[in-house]
Amino acid sequence: MNTQSVVRHDKIVRYKPPSPDVVSGPGAVDPISDYMNVLSIAFSMFGLMMKIKWCSWMAIFCSSITFSNSKNNEDTRQIFSSFMLSASAVIMTYLQNPQPMTVPWLTT
Repeated sequence: MNTQSVVRHDKIVRYKPPSPDVVSGPGAVDPISDYMNVLSIAFSMFGLMMKIKWCSWMAIFCSSITFSNSKNNEDTRQIFSSFMLSASAVIMTYLQNPQPMTVPWLTT
């Protein structure tokens, strides 16, 4: 029996991690910002239509995540309008019912 290993040294290529330009370049897609934008709009609409204060606050939270994860080349008007919609949802829910917010799962 032949106990020698057959290794082709000319075919071995050392791993090089990709450069940051390739990972976060113009072709890279970060879906978190898009998902948070959709969630912000959905929470804003639920907060406005159903008068649910915690949905309005979640809309503010999601829109701030969208703003913090956005790239320079993204559409800033959409991010700004999403943030303004969520801010108006908070303002309108408190104008309609100025009582402090009660969290449904913490009430007894």
